[in-house]
Amino acid sequence: SAVGELGRLAVELLRRGAAPRAYEAAARKLNIGVDTIQHGVEGLTYLLTESSKLMISEVDFQDSIHVLGFSDELNKLLLHLYLDNRKEIRSILSELAPKLPSYHSLEWRLDVQLASRSLRQQIKPAVTIKLHLNQNEDQTAQVLQTDPSTLLHLIQQLEQALGEMKTNHCRRIVRNMK
Repeated sequence: SAVGELGRLAVELLRRGAAPRAYEAAARKLNIGVDTIQHGVEGLTYLLTESSKLMISEVDFQDSIHVLGFSDELNKLLLHLYLDNRKEIRSILSELAPKLPSYHSLEWRLDVQLASRSLRQQIKPAVTIKLHLNQNEDQTAQVLQTDPSTLLHLIQQLEQALGEMKTNHCRRIVRNMK
């Protein structure tokens, strides 16, 4: 009954946020301290959200909680709680995810200042970039300006990040995120 109560509180925590009164009521009902209930609910919430994010199979979930050293009955209760709530947890997590802008188009221009009134032999290049982004059906534009050496450094860093995505470790992480 304690696991069922903690499971209900964990799912409620995801739906509505923290509810100190519910923790107090559960603590009175189970004759346990409020801090113990709160930590148990937070731990169970973490277990359920991480497992739901990764869409862990039944076998993988059982293997994960078997390591914790719980009894077989408790493991079955946790598995049942996970299987009953994983779709709802995934939908809650998708609603909480931030809506980030996405790339639409890019315009660029190279400006070179050859001289000024005080310096006649000055060459000062600058790259101006206008980045068009889509966010929630709205289109915005960001104007960025940099010198060519900084732009080259940025390109190297992005190419390095793309190369990193080809490693087995990153592929495994991306596969688990889907």
